[in-house]
Amino acid sequence: MLRGVAHGAKDIFTLLLMRSQYCNPGLYFSSVWTEVANRSFPTRSCYTTDTKSREENKKTVESLHRLSVDIKKIRRLKEWVLLQDVAYVKEIAGILQEMGADETTVANILERCPEAILHTPAEINSQRALWQLVCQNEKQLIKLIEQFPESFFTTEYYENQKANILFFQELGLKNNIITRFLTSAPNIFYNPVEKNKNLIETLQRNYLNLGGSDANMKIWILKLLSQNPFILLNTSTVIQENLEFLQKNDFTDHEVLQLLSKLKGFIFQLTPTTMQKSMLFSQNVFKCSDQELKQLVLKCPALLYYSVPVLEERLEGLLKEGISVLQIRETPMVLELTTQIVQYRIKKLSALGYDIKSGTLESLNGTKKDFEVNYGKIQSKKERPIFNPVAPINIED
Repeated sequence: MLRGVAHGAKDIFTLLLMRSQYCNPGLYFSSVWTEVANRSFPTRSCYTTDTKSREENKKTVESLHRLSVDIKKIRRLKEWVLLQDVAYVKEIAGILQEMGADETTVANILERCPEAILHTPAEINSQRALWQLVCQNEKQLIKLIEQFPESFFTTEYYENQKANILFFQELGLKNNIITRFLTSAPNIFYNPVEKNKNLIETLQRNYLNLGGSDANMKIWILKLLSQNPFILLNTSTVIQENLEFLQKNDFTDHEVLQLLSKLKGFIFQLTPTTMQKSMLFSQNVFKCSDQELKQLVLKCPALLYYSVPVLEERLEGLLKEGISVLQIRETPMVLELTTQIVQYRIKKLSALGYDIKSGTLESLNGTKKDFEVNYGKIQSKKERPIFNPVAPINIED
């Protein structure tokens, strides 16, 4: 036991000594989607947001008040909307009601996205017809508008949106996937359709060059897009540079395809520099050769897409729990879990008498569902009575 404690302390000390070498933050997987999504909506340039020395449009305020809209909330968040000379409150509310929105829903939509009233009825009706291309019915459409009003009321890119919707349908994406794109990744529709087509062609070309088959290419592309539509925000140059980086680090074509699938395309949100730093950090921690490092990355792509500070934090958290570097190297997938999740799972397992320090880390791995299944098996094994075949059987007369 003392030897284990000593090794654990040594591991932590080694990690802390390395900290100064890897202090530059990099882009990591869990932040990618949020970071890209936060750039979804362009700043409106056709209206002034200057609130100084201007008065509210009384007609607009009165119309919103009659619809039970919380005026104070709008003043607090987007007061500039109330200052515009022209607004279409009644008209926009009427269109929403035609689609099936009740009074409460209309008020909620206008409170969350008050700039909706600055669009003309013609613009909103065009947007309505556009979204109906992929929505099952207006009931679904009004529900989406209530959940994602900013996506629906961004009308500046109507022609691009329409062309991209038709392109995605032609590509083979199902309408429910395109609908998800419209709400969670609306900025991919702002691109000219030719840009998206060129990106898709670049991915297809690289897939074939890496040994993928024509028969599977369509399925591969559709799956990649479904998992990460933000891949379309990249350039062909970025895609090429990241693939070349992997090949220069001796990953075979088949292994590069394997990483692309495992990383769900998020590898294109990284850079060769951040990937290099993460790999170098892991190599120094695990004291492994280039070939051994490559196998670790293939086993756990987290070593490639998480930044050095994230890897360092998670390693340190595991070491503080008494887990050794050797254990982590044998089961590197544990680094895909946050420190908080690891601590919670260790606590639950320890309550059953399971010693994570001397056993495998496989019990910690996986999704929440995977862990609960493993936990249940360990719990059942602990509670199961031991059967003694030679013990006498008591039979009451």
